Parts: sequence; C-alpha cells; structure tokens
Amino acid sequence: MTDCGLDAVLALIGGKWKMLILYHLCHGPRRFGELRRLLPGISEKMLIQDLRQMQESSLLVRKDYRQIPPKVEYSITPFGRSLGKSLAPLCAWGEKNRKRALGKKFPQKEVA
Repeated sequence: MTDCGLDAVLALIGGKWKMLILYHLCHGPRRFGELRRLLPGISEKMLIQDLRQMQESSLLVRKDYRQIPPKVEYSITPFGRSLGKSLAPLCAWGEKNRKRALGKKFPQKEVA
C-alpha cells in the first residue's frame, strides 16, 4: 500500500484503456460503437471487459433502451466524474509533453 492513494486510483482505472474510456465518457454519454471508434486498437472483448469492471466500480452506468435495433449507452456517474476531473492536469501534462513522453528524440546538449 502506498501513502499517496495511487493504489486506489490504479485499482479503478489501471491498465491501458480505462483512463481513455473515462476521458471520453466525461464528454457525454457514448454508445458502444462510438467508444470503439474513439479507441482505435482496443478489441471488442477488452472494451466489454473494461466497461463491465468500470460499471462494477460505480464509475459508469449502462443504460439499455430495450429496443430494436439494440441501443445501449454508457455514461459517467458522479463518482466517475470526480475521478475524471482529477485526471485533467495529467491530460494537460501529456499534451504539453507528448513528443518526449512517446519517445521522440530531442537533441542532447553537450555538458562542458
């Protein structure tokens, strides 16, 4: 256990996709197909698994409209929104440092 609470955060949104799912749901309710398009590279199986885990953690809710064709929508809970707001500074840092964080090489200054 850590002293800073990151263990609790990572228990909820650890892994490759959960933070991105949370980010997209902070902008409004999304259907499953929308999330698939917004997250290139995620498999259908992984998206289903992460959505279920996030629902079990009370970060999001799933609304089934019970219609034909099927319509299911995911939206963020107040608990999830509070976590999403805390990620905003991390998103800003990532935007500012994208090239460096993703491994783009920068010229090294020579040390005299």
